[in-house]
Amino acid sequence: MSSENPSSTLQGDNIPMSTSSQTTSLAENDMLQKLHLASQEVLVAAQKKGRSKCPKCNSSRMFYCYTCYVPVESVPIGDIPCVKLPLKIDIIKHPNETDGKSTAIHAKLLAYDAVTIHTFPCIPDYYDQKDEIILVFPGKNSVSIKESLLLLNNCEDKKKESSCEPPSKCLKLSQENYKSEKQDKNDKVKLNCLKKVVFIDSTWNQTNKIIADERLQGLVTVELTERKTCFWRHQKGSPETYLSTIEAIYFFMVDYHTHILEEDYQGEYDNLLFFFTFMYRLIKDAKHSAGKI
Repeated sequence: MSSENPSSTLQGDNIPMSTSSQTTSLAENDMLQKLHLASQEVLVAAQKKGRSKCPKCNSSRMFYCYTCYVPVESVPIGDIPCVKLPLKIDIIKHPNETDGKSTAIHAKLLAYDAVTIHTFPCIPDYYDQKDEIILVFPGKNSVSIKESLLLLNNCEDKKKESSCEPPSKCLKLSQENYKSEKQDKNDKVKLNCLKKVVFIDSTWNQTNKIIADERLQGLVTVELTERKTCFWRHQKGSPETYLSTIEAIYFFMVDYHTHILEEDYQGEYDNLLFFFTFMYRLIKDAKHSAGKI
């Protein structure tokens, strides 16, 4: 969500994705250096030039316009990577979140066709699609990514009969059914039930109104575990497991790729962090020069 993301996000962006004490951050073990990223020379050049105009609204911005979701004139759109995602992403942004500080914009810029940003309270009603959508948000009823697929399969089976069972009961029934079946090709087809993932872009103390909205009720909720933020606007006093929105989306996609698709991860989604990693290093270098680190 947000520290930005309650499931994880930037500040405006920092919310807890997990309460686990065993965490992994982007920076740990030089992970930032191990990412398979496109060349960031275009960002280096843009930084030297300073702020530039948005080609749509003519506003003066650095790197991209956070209102129009497009790169500025000094950053040719052909020079930034395009990330193909296996799922659609909806981001629900709190109206009080500062657009210029949110990392949700990174997702839209880098995976434009797969990402939609909604500003609360103008959001879709997900009720009729709850058998194919999950919400990334930590809570007492949140489950792992693998468990979420079991829940969605059970909801899909019961759709013609009535509404889904409560998550706890639904999960128990799904696990029993799942264990009784053979692990063959038919199990893999069930992965198709998940079509979209919803993230909340908000500070933690602003998420209550969003998560309580009736249009989100009944959605299977997933909590990301063993993750630690690298976000530079991390909220003071909050756990390091409060991720930025773009971190949450990235980690979710990696987990989905490895745990659900069960494929070797070879950096397919690393470019989701194209802007994030550049800004991370930029700010870290600035702090180092100022003697703050």
